[in-house]
Amino acid sequence: MISTQKSPVFTPVLIAGCVILMFGFAIRASFGVFQIPIAAEFGWPRSEFSLAIAIQNLAWGFGQPIFGAIAERLGDRRAIIAGAIFYAAGLSLTALATTPVQVQLLEILVGFGIAGTGFGVILAIVGRASSPENRSLALGIATAAGSAGQVFGAPVAEGLLAYYPWQTIFVIFAITILAALAALPFLRSPTVASKAELEESLGTVLKRAFKDPSYVMIFLGFFSCGYQLGFLTAHFPAFITEKCGQISPGGILADIGITTTSALGAIAISLIGLANIGGSIYAGWLGKRYTKKYLLAGIYTARTVISAAFILMPMTPFTVVAFSLSMGALWLATVPLTSGLVAHIYGLRYMGTLYGFVFLSHQIGSFFGVWLGGKLYDLTGGYDTVWWIGVGVGAFSALVHLPIREKPLLAQPA
Repeated sequence: MISTQKSPVFTPVLIAGCVILMFGFAIRASFGVFQIPIAAEFGWPRSEFSLAIAIQNLAWGFGQPIFGAIAERLGDRRAIIAGAIFYAAGLSLTALATTPVQVQLLEILVGFGIAGTGFGVILAIVGRASSPENRSLALGIATAAGSAGQVFGAPVAEGLLAYYPWQTIFVIFAITILAALAALPFLRSPTVASKAELEESLGTVLKRAFKDPSYVMIFLGFFSCGYQLGFLTAHFPAFITEKCGQISPGGILADIGITTTSALGAIAISLIGLANIGGSIYAGWLGKRYTKKYLLAGIYTARTVISAAFILMPMTPFTVVAFSLSMGALWLATVPLTSGLVAHIYGLRYMGTLYGFVFLSHQIGSFFGVWLGGKLYDLTGGYDTVWWIGVGVGAFSALVHLPIREKPLLAQPA
């Protein structure tokens, strides 16, 4: 007798993975809040701390396939524990730093920490533990957990700055990421792969993937996602603080306690994360029903239009809130679709490593978004140029996804 019972979407593995992602991304999303306080304390130009965050993103990108391979060779838990230790060490040591070079070098540790506790490792675990019919939605829910962390990460950091120096907050964050390891015992995931996948070496799979034009296009297309997200996370709070129109004393924002553009900058990051909770889950749901490459092309097109419209209009509290909610709905909606596309075409056995290399492109984009944001700000006194570059690379990503062949690689004709 064949069982008709459906597999549950929410499993202990998914919930535990969501907890780790939530705390890890809450900390990561708060770094933009420290942009102005750190520069003000040491008298650094904006580009110095921007470069530190850019290096963090780049280290995260290079660390992602490394931690994916560690998880597949030595075990998921060991990779996550190592990541948490790197994360906590980087944060704690950054609290002691007094020069730009020290902070920039220590952000390599933080970046590796994010890699070990972030999407590459966790999504591979969730993907293996989910049934085929639930996989896309489960990946969307896990991605949304990262956004849930973003909802409270920046506002909490902004609130803590009212009571503690930034150095103390970094130590608090280090303790927090270690505490998130309490969820680790629930992360048990079987190795779900076909016989052919199990018999292939990692090197063989990587060689085949990089020879496949579709994998190269996925790799290139993820660059703009990283560029836009990296720039906004690192610079959007400062951009709003300096350029946004005055908040009306009798308006809705003032009524709920948001009276300064600095506070609005932190809340904007939170709103992006809040909107993306629904956006990521919905994208995962759509990925189960529609062609992922067309969904990705649509997301990048929408981002391009929204970004162009925002920069062409005067910046007001209303346009900031509208942009944050609109961009937030698309923020990490690319992640469940991109990771699901990698799993669908190339299989589950080495999903962590294969997605890790794709994510490297994302983080190279993040590096340039963050670094150019600070560099061009110092050169031009504003963010308009780097914003328009983001519009251009978004349009490129919309186009590059269209030719992807969305079917398992072994089933594709030679």
